[in-house]
Amino acid sequence: MPPIRVLHVSDLHAGAREEPEVESAIRALVAEAEPDLVVASGDLTHRNGRSEHESAAVLLRSLGRPLLVVPGNHDMPMLPPARFARTFAEFERVWGETEPVYRSEALVACGLNSARPWLYQEGAVTRAQLGRAASVLAGAPAGALRIVVVHHHLVSAPWRTAKLPVLRRGRVLAALVEAGADLVLSGHVHQSSVVERREFEAAAGPLRAAVVATAPGIGRPRAWRKGEARGFHLHEADERTLRVLTYAWRGDGWTRVADRRFSRDSGRQAAKEA
Repeated sequence: MPPIRVLHVSDLHAGAREEPEVESAIRALVAEAEPDLVVASGDLTHRNGRSEHESAAVLLRSLGRPLLVVPGNHDMPMLPPARFARTFAEFERVWGETEPVYRSEALVACGLNSARPWLYQEGAVTRAQLGRAASVLAGAPAGALRIVVVHHHLVSAPWRTAKLPVLRRGRVLAALVEAGADLVLSGHVHQSSVVERREFEAAAGPLRAAVVATAPGIGRPRAWRKGEARGFHLHEADERTLRVLTYAWRGDGWTRVADRRFSRDSGRQAAKEA
């Protein structure tokens, strides 16, 4: 069987700047890679404007692939009362729901909405949301790649810590991995990070393998914020290996800058031993 491919983009920030050459290059790469699913992990817009949501939707739908899209903290009104009364009205007008699910025989992906109107940058995932994710992943066919998508990062690059992650992210990540997630995707921090959960979490017994990936975003980095990147990840999975290809914008196109491979077999074996 050919590998499963998932393209992960984040933080489009439509409305801040329009760059047709970037969008054209993304379409070309998608046409070549033919991903089974395109994931967009929030902050589609810069100021939650109706035209911004429509612009982001035009780009994502022009890719011609199945989509799973969740909102970010920029995809809601900035100020009350609209921030609380119509929190995700514009997002839902375009996408229908804030916690979509994608299912196929080889891939199951569950979106969770981590954005909260009473929080500025920080995100949250409730016990009910974790339970829902567990239920969705439990229904995945044997051997299917199981993905959870949120906006707010659970791990981030060590050189950028100012942006706030998911509240109680250790508990959230542990629950998602225990529920069967092979891959946890997020954005928010505007930097790339790809790690295997066992690289930073120790335990007395075996730990189930899971890859946690934060996409840097495809919106133009802000010049006054040092250390912001621009790029995305292409995930490829077969029965034994999960491969993560990282692409960065180099002014005239997307360049592959990293190629990481993780074992999926070790995760299944660790789960059996546990």
